Amino acid sequence: MLVPQEIIRHKRDGKTLSNEQINYFIQGITDNSISEGQIAAFAMAIYFQDMNMDERVAIASAMRDSGDVLDWSSLNLNGPIVDKHSTGGVGDVISLMLGPMVAACGGYVPMISGRGLGHTGGTLDKLDAIPGYQTTVTNQHFREVVKTAGVAIIGQSANLAPADKRFYATRDITATVESIPLITASILSKKLAAGLDALVMDVKAGSGAFMPTYEQSQQLARSIVDVANGAGCKTSALITNMDQVLASSAGNAVEVREAVRFLTGEYVNPRLHEVTMSLCAEMLVSANLASDTEQAKGKLQAVLDNGKAAEVFGKMVAGLGGPADFVENYDNHLVKSAIIRPIFANQSGYVTAIDAREVGMSVVNMGGGRRVATDNIDFAVGLSELISIGDKVDTQTPIAMIHAQTEQQFIEVQANILSAIQCSDTKPNAEPQVYETIR
Repeated sequence: MLVPQEIIRHKRDGKTLSNEQINYFIQGITDNSISEGQIAAFAMAIYFQDMNMDERVAIASAMRDSGDVLDWSSLNLNGPIVDKHSTGGVGDVISLMLGPMVAACGGYVPMISGRGLGHTGGTLDKLDAIPGYQTTVTNQHFREVVKTAGVAIIGQSANLAPADKRFYATRDITATVESIPLITASILSKKLAAGLDALVMDVKAGSGAFMPTYEQSQQLARSIVDVANGAGCKTSALITNMDQVLASSAGNAVEVREAVRFLTGEYVNPRLHEVTMSLCAEMLVSANLASDTEQAKGKLQAVLDNGKAAEVFGKMVAGLGGPADFVENYDNHLVKSAIIRPIFANQSGYVTAIDAREVGMSVVNMGGGRRVATDNIDFAVGLSELISIGDKVDTQTPIAMIHAQTEQQFIEVQANILSAIQCSDTKPNAEPQVYETIR
């Protein structure tokens, strides 16, 4: 007989849980027959006792199966279903370019994204800055946009991995978020429910990353790759650099502006280009849309150069309720803050470090992110034209443009950004943007 407290005891004592025990517990989370206290105890037991690979596959699969699992076969799509997921960073606007680029190369990208967590920005919050864009739509609408545009980026529906919503809410308030088996299950339950042929993970490492050390980023990447492949979805992971802001901007409307400019070729941050191209290329190779990375990168650059990727982005925006002329007139559609003003370096030298977490928190403190889930977001605030590590500065050099609503906000953010940037007389060595690929 299966009893919740006995399953908790079993894991608390370091024993291996059976598939039957895991399925029973996840079903109880879904149908509310298991209490919040029991969920908290279960999460804490896993936090301290860990899970082996069989348990990790079982819990991710059980959470996937707690709600709808999307099936695309009835649409008769002429290409593979593929997606990527990022562990979150600062200025990580990649999804907005990656989805259209991969779709323009023949893939179909049904991307189910999240909101910002802590100092990291959320893809849905960025898209909410586009007037009319709907991040909550019916499954039917989602499927239609995926079929016609090739990509749709929306939020998690109530019927997609519902066990994860309840489980995560309890973990969030019981100090059990930082458990690699539970992070793995949480991410994959939603991604596997999207009915994918292939998945690529972007696991961040560095000062702006969710995982505090490189070793933990590595452990998470390996866990996700092994569990997803064990659950039947071809998955690889790239560990990428989050030691500075990834784009040249951080905030919601400012990042959407940068995404459109990237897609049209108007302005391309080289660091953002390298990581975006690497993730897209891995997706094309995994989904058999390219024979190798070099061929994939050639195809991707072609759809950027010929305008096809920008066109796909425009189709997705219009399909999900946004303006039909968004790509052409993005600057007129996106909100602007009351104050847009540069800040200057307070010493000369080369930028040797940028605390990406501090930059992210500056955006949150201006209202561009949430402290609690119910906070409203100010889409206009943020930073643009941020300098990079290795850039030479002096006291006449703007190191960023601050987009603030009040003078007080500007003064506070200026102080935070200046303290987040370190300079020296020696130019630092260039760091790689992609540290390693795990297949």
